Amino acid sequence: MVPGAIIGWDLTAALALGTALGVPPLVLAELLPSIEAVMVTKLNEQMERPND
Repeated sequence: MVPGAIIGWDLTAALALGTALGVPPLVLAELLPSIEAVMVTKLNEQMERPND
């Protein structure tokens, strides 16, 4: 836990959501880590400059 920063997603929840939407688990396992890394970076960048 880092105050004021996002360090990652709940990938168990993301896998469950993807499965519920019909996405094959192997596809989720392949894609989610890359998507998570980009989203965490972008969200933290936005939090650093909230007035943009």
